Amino acid sequence: MDRSTTATATAVATTTASAASSADTALKDPQAGTLLLDGVPRQRGATAVPPTARPATAPPVVAPLTPPAPPAPPVSRALALLRVLRPWRVLPTPTGTPFTFGYAAVLTVTAMVTDYADPALVHALHQGSSTDVSHLVREPVLVLLASALWMAGGIISPYAIGFMVVLTALERRIGGLRAAGVFLLGHVVATLATEVPVGLSVLAGGLPDSSLHRLDYGISFGVATSVGALAGLLRPWLRWPLLVAFGSTVVGGLIEFADPMTDWGHLMSLVIGVSTWPLVRSWRRARTAAATGPIAPAAVPTAQTPDKAAA
Repeated sequence: MDRSTTATATAVATTTASAASSADTALKDPQAGTLLLDGVPRQRGATAVPPTARPATAPPVVAPLTPPAPPAPPVSRALALLRVLRPWRVLPTPTGTPFTFGYAAVLTVTAMVTDYADPALVHALHQGSSTDVSHLVREPVLVLLASALWMAGGIISPYAIGFMVVLTALERRIGGLRAAGVFLLGHVVATLATEVPVGLSVLAGGLPDSSLHRLDYGISFGVATSVGALAGLLRPWLRWPLLVAFGSTVVGGLIEFADPMTDWGHLMSLVIGVSTWPLVRSWRRARTAAATGPIAPAAVPTAQTPDKAAA
């Protein structure tokens, strides 16, 4: 081989080596100094991301096995019917019907006095509480209140049982003060409606003077008014049988003519109670609305004119 051929080969090798070194330099990462793969993107300046450690998972908690609850005993039909009807609500309670409960306690005491006290003392108490004409002229307010503290017939009389049931139902629907107002309205108005004609008849000479001192006390007028008022708050299938049953009892007393003034007072009291239907129904609606609470009206968006929106 001659010198020219050797020189040419040497030059080619030198050029190839320099080209290879420059290519290696171009494929090296200037920061890490590592070779980069040709044709693979995003290798320059790339930092190795350590693998994310997986959070340790706690072993599942196995709840201890609990024995199944024993099956509930079967409820008898009678007990289920009692739960639906709730007959205990016909009796007064200190918290549910305080007016009826307190009034019943007072009547129980006066009934025991009537049964066990000296008869002369009982007669004097009844005479002093009588709403006859002579007492109404002298002290009307006192005798009208005192006469409502006694029950003719004792604690087991029909009017005593009716008082417990009717006043309890009425108070649960309209409240204690309003129930007391209905009772007192019938008691006062019916008493005056029966005793004033007696006084006028004595003045006209149609009745003797002894009629001015007849015994007249008890709660029957108030109970009759409460029956009439309660009927207006019941459903029709219960309202009309109640009015027919009680009205027939009153009319039967009038037919017997045993005590016509008292029987006429019972009929007037029933009519007074029926006349309060619009009032007691409005009271019940108000009481129901107060118990359920006011309902907030839904917000209704209103369209705004451009002038108002700009303002």
